[in-house]
Amino acid sequence: MRLEDYALLGNCQSAALVSSDGSIDWLCFPRFDSPACFAALLGDADNGRWMLRPREYLMVSRKYRQGTLILETEFRTAQGAVRIIDCMLPDVEVPTLIRMVEGIEGKVRMMMELVIRFDYGSIIPWVTRNPFGGVKAVAGPDTVRLRTTVPLTGQNLKTYADFEVSEAERIPFVMTWTPSHAATPSEIENPDEAITHCTSWWQEWISRCSYEGRYEDAVHRSLITLKALTYNRTGGMVAAPTTSLPEDLGGVRNWDYRYCWLRDSTFTLYSLLIAGYREEARGWKEWLLRAVAGTPSQVNVMYGLRGERRLTEFELPWLKGYEGSRPVRVGNGAHNQLQLDVFGELLDSFHVGRLTGLDTDKASWRVESKLVEFVEEAWKRPDSGIWEVRGPEQHFTHSKVMAWVAVDRAVKAVEQFGYEGPLERWKKVAAEMHAEICEKGFDAELGSFVQAYGSKTLDASLLLMALVGFLPADDARIKGTVNAIQKRLTRNGFVLRYSTSETADGLTGDEGAFIACTLWLADNLILQGRVEKAGEIFERVCSIRNDVGLLAEEYNTGLDRMVGNFPQAFSHVALINTAFNLAKTAVGPAEQRGSREAAPAASGSEL
Repeated sequence: MRLEDYALLGNCQSAALVSSDGSIDWLCFPRFDSPACFAALLGDADNGRWMLRPREYLMVSRKYRQGTLILETEFRTAQGAVRIIDCMLPDVEVPTLIRMVEGIEGKVRMMMELVIRFDYGSIIPWVTRNPFGGVKAVAGPDTVRLRTTVPLTGQNLKTYADFEVSEAERIPFVMTWTPSHAATPSEIENPDEAITHCTSWWQEWISRCSYEGRYEDAVHRSLITLKALTYNRTGGMVAAPTTSLPEDLGGVRNWDYRYCWLRDSTFTLYSLLIAGYREEARGWKEWLLRAVAGTPSQVNVMYGLRGERRLTEFELPWLKGYEGSRPVRVGNGAHNQLQLDVFGELLDSFHVGRLTGLDTDKASWRVESKLVEFVEEAWKRPDSGIWEVRGPEQHFTHSKVMAWVAVDRAVKAVEQFGYEGPLERWKKVAAEMHAEICEKGFDAELGSFVQAYGSKTLDASLLLMALVGFLPADDARIKGTVNAIQKRLTRNGFVLRYSTSETADGLTGDEGAFIACTLWLADNLILQGRVEKAGEIFERVCSIRNDVGLLAEEYNTGLDRMVGNFPQAFSHVALINTAFNLAKTAVGPAEQRGSREAAPAASGSEL
């Protein structure tokens, strides 16, 4: 199915994707980055899935229960109607997924096909019957149990059920995961009560949101998605719950995004803080501090859920890939690249923490000081840049700007908050960096900043220059850059990261427009006072969300399809921030982040 046809289920530890026809085609137990036990998304049904739907149906519709991550899919048949309620329980010891079949009217014949394949579809487990109803599947370290009241049969290494559901009848299917050596977990005695509790849990959480405005539904759905992608045991947030969903359908631009990127940090902190979620923001900031502890030269650009550094990349040759997009990759070889921009994101994150009262720990300042000392020497080196190109290292303009941000925020820490540090030296370094970037990163002939020193190529990351306060949004050079990107990198109203034909990124094929970059364009227009145009861009992005409000990483404007890993946290973070930037009742994150002084208070957000 298309990415648009999938909805997200999650419990703040792992996640599943369920299609509009009732098939769970992706599920990693017990963590986001665990090997999938359902991998049909990247292969076919024989690689694992859980199909539950009527034998035949005429229409299907679905929605999330208001303010929750509980999915309700309604099927209409010639004989009646049935609803499937899907959810993962967020606050239980054992990872648990519930599928409740509810009769709405008439009598509907249902079918179930369960194909459990551990280790990304490669391992067929040993399946035995549960004397109390259901089955148990065991292989290596994993045990998955399915409990249900309907009879199950086994055939061709798959588990089936045929049953009927009548009006007002409710039939539960409860799946749990445990280590294969662990004791049998306690059974959920009342699945209906568990779903009710799950509903209350999500609705209480979203009720804390401070946003008020015309885009409330979009903001709420994006916040719920971010919460679902947060690993609650450490506070880390994965970029997406999937791997190898292609940026170019049928191509090789397929990456594992089930890790935590440092560069997402400041954007994420702003979105959480301004929306009123200080606890989650604090958890994310503390995860950052733990993850980067150590020698600055060894800082990764991404980490595992608990801060793991070794994310070795390898391929899964038995999976044919989403729509033939190969290779399918696990791990991410870009984790140990030199990407100077992450130092700016880190220092800006800690600066945000000080502005909002999250950061009063002197130990974190020691870490920051060491990071700045490294940047003082490293900023003149070429690097792999924000987009993690696998071509030659270059002097990327955005990387230099963010290196400047690192030093600039250290200067602010000393001047505004009284921390100790070599103020005059840092101010001198920041001034030198600023001057060089303006000289070597700007092309007077184009009237625009460029992707790398000496190049003629544009890059959407340049849209961040005003957002981080490098130059004012009304500076002629910023206006020229925004105008050039609108002319050369915009396709049908959406912004490309860069031109793949002009950038040596070591890969073949093209890619879709980047949704976050499109929203950065809107943020720049807001700062320039072009709010109406920015609103049009924002609503265009909202219009491509799927029927349950989710966004992928990119959008293929030629095919009118989402591409890239799904759902993508970065896209939803950008949506939240732009919604606040458009709101007239608060100072949005673009103005706060771009300010050269301490951010003013925004109503309802403690900023």
